[in-house]
Amino acid sequence: MANSKTTLILLIAFLLSLFFEILIIEADLNIKGWGCIKGEKIALLEFNHGLKDPFGRLSSWVSADCCKWRGVKYNNQTGNVVKHLNYLDLSLNDFQGIPTPDFLASFERLKHLDLSYAEFGGMVPPNLGNLSQLNYLDLHGVEYETRVSNFNWPFGLSSLKYLDLGNVNLSKASTDWMQAVNMIPSLLELHLSSCELNGFPHYNSFVNLTSLLVIDLSYNNFNTTLLGWLFNITTLGNLVSLDLTYNNIGSEGIIELVNGLSIRCNNSLEELHEGHNGLGGGHRLPDSLGNFYNLRSLDLSFNSFDGPLPNSIQHLTNLESLDLSTNSISGPIPTWIGNLLQMKSLDLSFNLMNGTVPSSIGQLRELTVMYLDGNSWEGISEIHFNNLTKLESFSLRLSLKKQSFRFHVRPEWIPPFSLKYIDIPIAIYLPCSLVGVIDLSNNQLSGKIPKKWNNLNQLYAIDLSKNKLSGGIPSWMCSISSLSHLILGENNLTGELSSCLQNCTELYSLDLGNNRFSGEIPEWIGERMSSLKQLRLRGNIFIGDIPKQLCRLSHLHILDLAVNNLSGSIPHCLGDLIALTSMALLHTEFDKDMTYASHYDHMELVVKGQDMVFESIFPIVNLIDLSSNNLWGEIPNGITNLSTLSNLNLSRNQLIGKIPGRIPPNMSSITSLNHLNLLHNLLSGQIPTINQFLTFIDPSIYEGNLGLCGLPLSANCSNPNDQNHKHVQDEEEDDDGRYMTWFFISMAMGFPMGFWAICSNLALNKSWRHAYFQLFDETRDRLLVFIIVNMARLKKKIKRIGVHG
Repeated sequence: MANSKTTLILLIAFLLSLFFEILIIEADLNIKGWGCIKGEKIALLEFNHGLKDPFGRLSSWVSADCCKWRGVKYNNQTGNVVKHLNYLDLSLNDFQGIPTPDFLASFERLKHLDLSYAEFGGMVPPNLGNLSQLNYLDLHGVEYETRVSNFNWPFGLSSLKYLDLGNVNLSKASTDWMQAVNMIPSLLELHLSSCELNGFPHYNSFVNLTSLLVIDLSYNNFNTTLLGWLFNITTLGNLVSLDLTYNNIGSEGIIELVNGLSIRCNNSLEELHEGHNGLGGGHRLPDSLGNFYNLRSLDLSFNSFDGPLPNSIQHLTNLESLDLSTNSISGPIPTWIGNLLQMKSLDLSFNLMNGTVPSSIGQLRELTVMYLDGNSWEGISEIHFNNLTKLESFSLRLSLKKQSFRFHVRPEWIPPFSLKYIDIPIAIYLPCSLVGVIDLSNNQLSGKIPKKWNNLNQLYAIDLSKNKLSGGIPSWMCSISSLSHLILGENNLTGELSSCLQNCTELYSLDLGNNRFSGEIPEWIGERMSSLKQLRLRGNIFIGDIPKQLCRLSHLHILDLAVNNLSGSIPHCLGDLIALTSMALLHTEFDKDMTYASHYDHMELVVKGQDMVFESIFPIVNLIDLSSNNLWGEIPNGITNLSTLSNLNLSRNQLIGKIPGRIPPNMSSITSLNHLNLLHNLLSGQIPTINQFLTFIDPSIYEGNLGLCGLPLSANCSNPNDQNHKHVQDEEEDDDGRYMTWFFISMAMGFPMGFWAICSNLALNKSWRHAYFQLFDETRDRLLVFIIVNMARLKKKIKRIGVHG
């Protein structure tokens, strides 16, 4: 049997090699008709080899003529496909950490190369420095580590104007990054965010960056030594944007920097971002801030500045965004705030400010975002909002020290704005006919949810979690067709789930966890809420079976029904949850309105025995938690189909039988399951020792199952079930037999077709026929020479052995 298989494999290999040789001949002959050039085809195939193409966009990249492949264009005069390529954008793909291809440097006429957020990894190829015509280079990484060891290659990029090496590790580069960048005099934008740059290299007395407009050195570890280099750029008068957020410059260093820049580039600077540099305290904001007459965006958040706002800021009449949050700024908001008529975003949250908010703030007609949280305001009235027709986000949570606050609003007042986000202590004081988000979570609210709350036609998210609310869910919540997030967890809500909730057909997230809801889980959740991705009903008093209709929720990737009184068996159809059987793609684009709703895409889950709050959980966490119920029966084998499931908790039930250990053939490499909990059930048999089970080395996840044996438990499986082993072996042999049967049938049908397809082409095409027999003769001659030479060597070796023996 083994000999026949070996012979068959050799036969297949010979036929495949013959077929590939003919394809190569065809490609070579097509060159005369300006078809696909062999070298360029190989380069394209090498590029395609490392890609995953779930949508089949490169499915045409299999034919002989690469000029006909989708997305490939060739020069009609030269026949070249890639030689004249000057623009290549591979951004926002997922290459899953494969190295950046070396052959990219062969595109010698390339002017634009964008590999940002493409998930390449490893070492940046230094031969990119050969792209002397390159104007734009973006290698910004995200998840996989990208690094540079030899940083001499930028020397060759003499035409470069834009360079982004964000998230590329430059900490171990043999050449100082500043020395390398200084050799690119044409550079206009420099982005080195999150490059693990600690300290600052010794800067040269001569800095060659005469045209630099944008500098982004955020998320590094620079200190005040950075200032010497910045001030050494004598042409800083051209600087438009400077981003130094998340460094260690300190408030004193920021003052020195602002004072210096206000002299060198007071007319050109439009963006100054120096947030999260708060080392040291006792410093006030510098008056020189008012010298940047063209400044549009100023961020000094999360520093240690104190004292009042300097009056010089009123001269920044072009300012559109001001973020001074999380400092120790004191005093009231000056009345001159109304002079900043271009202001679109104002964030003064979490300071020590007090007094009455000036009515002049209502003159900021362009304002869309206003955050005044964490201060000690006396009050606010409708006059502050009458002209704010563009306001979309408003937040006014008080500091813990401030208990009294007055909101002066007439009952008949109609807001002129269209809010999509609101966060205030008592929402009933603000008419919310145009509100998009209501967040009153964690406010110690008690009593029942109001029965009437009308005119909420644009509401997307309701978060009333972590309060002391009682009663049921009012019917007005069911009449909002646009509602995508309903978060009512951690309250004292009771009763059965109202059937009116089935009208919320656009729900994305439903969190009713840790309340006192009772009755059976309604079947209409699976029948009507087809968009549901997160369902959290844990910690209630639900009874009955888990409805099979939940299996219809094709987008569901979080199902938390733990700590209830559910009974019956686990539905076999749970293995058909589509979102857990195929890799979810991370979409970075949202609808305009969903952008605001996604702000509330968070949920508290129990993972590895700990309560954890996940922000932006889609699609990071894929979880099923059915623990602490009265479920019985066997664990369905379909569970093993959930290839992207990362957390599975079935503990504290009455499950019996063996742990499903045989993975279906098409899912033989499941590795996403990183946490499993089966403790305190009635399971028996040997713990599987394949795939992800090898990583579950904590015996506590199996404890309380007296019938289980094998690692990591101390109980050995001394008498393995030979019959079960034989049954599995027989199944595998049957699979092999069926496979070989179909293999021989396909060979019998395919060989004549392939044979006549080749022979007919040779018979009809004279040039092909000559080329084929010439190849055959050359191959025969090479083989004959190879045999003769090696036979001669063998004879000499045997002769030497005989002499020495």
